[in-house]
Amino acid sequence: MKKIIFAGIALLFSLSTAVFAEPHTDAALEHANAAVTHGKAGHADVLVEHAFPPLEHAMSAALVAKGVTKTHVDAAVTELEAAVEHGKMGHADVATQHAESAVTHLNAANAK
Repeated sequence: MKKIIFAGIALLFSLSTAVFAEPHTDAALEHANAAVTHGKAGHADVLVEHAFPPLEHAMSAALVAKGVTKTHVDAAVTELEAAVEHGKMGHADVATQHAESAVTHLNAANAK
């Protein structure tokens, strides 16, 4: 009986962690799309401003995500970091490519 209860609790806990990651990935996706929009307009400095919030949300999501979702969220974090780095250098085109890749990974994380 104890094993069944323990298994049930473990199952509920594993399901609940995915629920915690979803609001963060949704928020990250919203801001990352704004970063892409400004990057396509050639505004590298504004892209950087819009890339920080999704980076923070993606990092928060990575703490609770698991499996394939975590892989995509981690990749989004890497891409957003690169977008910020290139945006600070004024490379709007390269920063935009990284931000677009982050959006792709965040969409994939939400699909899982």
